[in-house]
Order: sequence, then C-alpha cells, then structure tokens
Amino acid sequence: MDKKVFTKEMKDAGYQIAIPNMSPVHFNIMKRIFINHGFRPVLLENSSPTVIQEGLRYVHNDMCYPCLLVIGQIIDAINRGIVDKDHCAVIISQTGGGCRASNYYFLLMKALERAGLGNIPVISANLQGMNSNPGFQISFSMLVQAFTALVYGDLIMLLSNQVRPYEINKGDTDRVIDKWTVILGDCYEKNRGYFWGNMKKKLNEISDDFAAIPVKRTPKVKVGVVGEIYMKYSRLGNSDLQGFLEKEDCEVMLPPMMGFVLYCFSNGIKDEEYYGGRMKYAFLMKHIGMPILSIVEKWSEEAVLRHPEFNRAASFKELEEYGERFIDRGCKMGEGWLLTAEMVELIEKGYGNIVCTQPFGCLPNHICGKGMIRPLKEAYPDSNIVPIDYDPSATKVNQENRIKLMLAVAKEKLEEEK
Repeated sequence: MDKKVFTKEMKDAGYQIAIPNMSPVHFNIMKRIFINHGFRPVLLENSSPTVIQEGLRYVHNDMCYPCLLVIGQIIDAINRGIVDKDHCAVIISQTGGGCRASNYYFLLMKALERAGLGNIPVISANLQGMNSNPGFQISFSMLVQAFTALVYGDLIMLLSNQVRPYEINKGDTDRVIDKWTVILGDCYEKNRGYFWGNMKKKLNEISDDFAAIPVKRTPKVKVGVVGEIYMKYSRLGNSDLQGFLEKEDCEVMLPPMMGFVLYCFSNGIKDEEYYGGRMKYAFLMKHIGMPILSIVEKWSEEAVLRHPEFNRAASFKELEEYGERFIDRGCKMGEGWLLTAEMVELIEKGYGNIVCTQPFGCLPNHICGKGMIRPLKEAYPDSNIVPIDYDPSATKVNQENRIKLMLAVAKEKLEEEK
C-alpha cells in the first residue's frame, strides 16, 4: 500500500483537511489555529447510522469502537460530499504508545484504499515525528497555541457545565462560549495576547463572564462522566450523553483534557523510574515541562476560585494521590490509572453519580474503569457508578434506560437530602 503524502503544493492549493470533532468546545477553538497557519480545516459533525455502517465495512469488527466511529465518520463525510474527495486530506492522532489508537493511522489508510479513496492523504498528528508530511509541519507557534487552546477549552467546558443547567435565560451560556471562541481565535490570528501574562488575565475574564450569567441554583443530580478519551467527550461516541443528562435535569462534570496531557508526560517519568532509559526525556519533563504546565494549571484553578459557586478541577498532583489509593501508576495503557483517579476525584467533589463509558475493544478501560468499581464502592459506599457499553450493536434506548436506573437512585437520594 503506497502512502499518499500531503504536500506543500496541496496546502497552497487550499486542500480541505477533515478533522473528527472529539470535543466541540476545544476543537472549535483549535480550528482557528489551523486556519491561521494556512490550512482549511473541516470539523466533522455527521452522525447518521451510516457512520457505523461505513466503519464496520472497512475496519475489522474486532477493533475498538472509537476506531470504527472515527474512520466511519471520515469515509461517510467524503461520500456525502462534506469535503471534496479530490481536494482534501484527513488528519488523525497517533500516540505512539501501547494503545491500539497508535494504529488508527494505518487502519485509516487501509480503509480509504479499500473504499476507492486511496488518493486522499492521511496526516498523522503527533509530536514524535512519525509518518511526517511535508505540507503539515507543527511549528513551535502552532504547538504553543494548541496548548493554550486546550487550557482555555478546559476552563470554558468546566464553567459552562456548571452554569448551563441553572441559567435563567436559555442560551446565555452558549453565547459566552461563542464570544470567547471568537476572542481567542482573533488572538491566535494576531499571534499575541493569549499566552503567559495575558493568559492569566484572560482566564480570570472567562471566569468572570460565566459568573455574571443570571442563574437560579436549585438542587440537581450531579453526574460525572469518565471513560476512554474519545468516548468521554465525543457526542458521536457516547450518543450525546451530556445532552441526555442535561435533559434529565442533571449537572454534568467532565474531567479536563489537560489531565490526560499531564498523565502522558508523567508516564515518561514513571517509565524511567521503573525501567530505566530515556533519562534525558524524564529529566526535561520532571524539571521543566511539568513545572511549567503546573503554573498554567494553577492559574486556571485560581480563575475558578474567584467565584465560590464554582467547583474547580483537581490538580494533577491531587489526581496522582487519588489514583495511588487504589491502583499503581505503572498501569498506564490507554487512560490507565488516570481513569480510576478521575472517578475518585468526581466522588470527592460531590459528583458521586458516575457514568463510565465503556467502548468495545478497550481492555485498559474495562480494567481501570469497570474493574475498579468494586474497590471504589467499598471505599465510598454512597457512590453510584454505572458502566455503559458502547459498541455497534448497542442501542441508544438500552444505554439510556440503564442510565435512567442510575439516575432514579440518585434522584431518590436527592429528595431525601432535601
């Protein structure tokens, strides 16, 4: 199978780049970064049943469910004409770790070839220099902007989820999200006003804007969502779980994406401690990378604490401590120990009603998610955790009915507390 390369000429010719939309808040901010660096991104929102059908047609059905969805969505978008099949490329992340997500890149190329779309270049988004394309180079400026977009996106997601269920004027929260998506996009276009000193200022301003939204805070069931990273955030992956929970009159808490980034960096440090090797990488991460990221993490936390009605996310140090109560940090395939730590965090923060999204074919998720429910229930008897399986054969009705059973227990307890 010949690799089709995304060239500089394709970039200059304005080839579209199809991007599966994992998290609307984060990716709509990052979209402007692509545009400002001369690319034409198209965030994919298509979610009809043909997405799964295309995934099953071109990917082995033993692969994990997120793989089926992502590849199926890309091929479905091309077939529907959402992107021009003769003038487009597709992009997919490649971690380079032990998770099968590292193979999505090759599986996508094979699927496109089988679908008669082998002329479409596949871009690998990674920081290890794997499968490079001359037309897509991640510059330092682009990397810094993407990092800050992640931080801003986390704060916006965290605060909007704590305001939307209580807003008096429906739509106020989404209007603030749109406002800051535009503001941050303009900063990226000018390449100034979004980092370091300006970043701390903007994080505070974002917090102030959400705090200014008129709300009526009545007691609601608080639900946390954990799981494999794509399933946790993607509306396509989890059948718009957050939308369903909000319709059931719940407040939803999603752990920040930055926790996963810090988790990946810390794994390199733990590898050196356990197995040796890569001393230089571990040193840089431990003494330069992690301290810098911790400073930004602290700014975000301070922005949240400006207003007592908001719950902050746990710091990464706290997550490490939460996880170590139940699982060794050497358990780090996929979401690994972080998944367990996020469940502990949610329980500690008052979001003890937890939906654990279990995608088919994700062994680490079943071990560190479903497999840890029993010890968590023993430590936190009042926790209310339900694992929900997501796979091509699972129906949305069945998934929602299982969640409703969990919510029935939660609502009964809320009434008792009232």
